[in-house]
Amino acid sequence: MSDRHYHLQLEPGDVGPYVLLPGDPGRCELIASRLEGARRLAANREYTTYTGSLDGAGVSVTSTGIGGPSTAIAVEELVKLGARTLVRVGTCGALAPELGYGDVVVVQAAARGEGTSAHYAPLGFPAIADLDVVVALRAGAADRGHACRVGVVLSNDAFYAEMEPESFPRETEIRARWRVWARAGCLAAEMECATLLTVAAVRGVRAGAVLAVIDHPASGIEGMPDARRLPLVPAIDTALAGLRRLIAAEAAGPG
Repeated sequence: MSDRHYHLQLEPGDVGPYVLLPGDPGRCELIASRLEGARRLAANREYTTYTGSLDGAGVSVTSTGIGGPSTAIAVEELVKLGARTLVRVGTCGALAPELGYGDVVVVQAAARGEGTSAHYAPLGFPAIADLDVVVALRAGAADRGHACRVGVVLSNDAFYAEMEPESFPRETEIRARWRVWARAGCLAAEMECATLLTVAAVRGVRAGAVLAVIDHPASGIEGMPDARRLPLVPAIDTALAGLRRLIAAEAAGPG
């Protein structure tokens, strides 16, 4: 059998130990342009991968597509290929009223409102980001002068239930659910973090996430934001600065 992995279409040696995970394959080139010597190695379905280096360490950028199932597939294959630190670089909708368009959220944990992670662990198992990754991302935001919030996000499966609840038979329940999560302290809603953090824990690797706020689904918006002009740079800055800290800490060794 071939060593090439079915979905990512990558082989051993193609992936660095550090991987940045945007959802959109169209964002991979933008992120990879910030690496040294990055080149595109594969593009198959929703999965596009670039690999280069950062401060002497191998770093890859792999898109996960939208939602838990495709994210779990990407994480499974990346771990088999040698990835050991995974950082989602994505977008979210604010639940906390004080968050605004373009703000940065560093994920401490994710409420498991999606379905994929239930195949890996019972629902009582927490989806928690690796502490070192959280601390590095928070410091990375400060390094680049970006204010950020650190906290819990909600991961969901149904995008349009968030964006257009009035069109759903369970509108009242959906709106009430948003209010409950917001009052409980969830900062934002998105679709991949709970799966990423749960699969990473089960597979014994570390993971975290940094998100850019692009809407406020709890209150609704008038149309979607322009996908060509999303405020992604602060989140990308934060992810790369955080990786630099993690790479330097590993190079320095214990203590």
